[in-house]
Amino acid sequence: MSIRIDRIVTRGGDSGQTSLGDGTRVSKSSPRIEAMGTVDELNAQLGILCCYMAQDARTSGLVNEVRQIQSCLFDLGADLCLPDPERSPSLTAEASTWLEVRLEDMRQHQQALKSFVLPGGSFVAAHAHLVRTVARRAERRVAVLEHAPSEALRFLNRLSDYFFVLARHANNDGETDILWSPGRWHQKKT
Repeated sequence: MSIRIDRIVTRGGDSGQTSLGDGTRVSKSSPRIEAMGTVDELNAQLGILCCYMAQDARTSGLVNEVRQIQSCLFDLGADLCLPDPERSPSLTAEASTWLEVRLEDMRQHQQALKSFVLPGGSFVAAHAHLVRTVARRAERRVAVLEHAPSEALRFLNRLSDYFFVLARHANNDGETDILWSPGRWHQKKT
């Protein structure tokens, strides 16, 4: 597919409206535009995550994998932008299956969970947790849409799982995870 963008400033959205891929004008506050914007934000967060990952020997080999996820998010954005239930989606079930395989490949090397994991540890882990939460928000935004793309919810659900497992991978496969300590604030110091 060849894409050509001749102009950035179009002035078409100056009145609070924007166009979907089929030319339909909608409010920028519509649930569909909110979903598209959240998927775009998720993709931007992945760009930052890749910068951190490239500098970390433990995760630098996974940068291309995250770039593939970014391309999948563009496919998802295209599906959101063209809300025709008869249209074949750009994001297919194969993308979700690929994520499941990849996250299971990482997870099998990790310590079993014995507590909830707090976001943090390494820079990569902390940012992967942030990405996980934005993926969950994107999933919630897509879930309310009429004519939501068929594979979108499954992909976004797997994506948040993937970034949880990636965060644990970045924390030495869970060895340096920061674990939740319930009621810690009120425990007496010894």
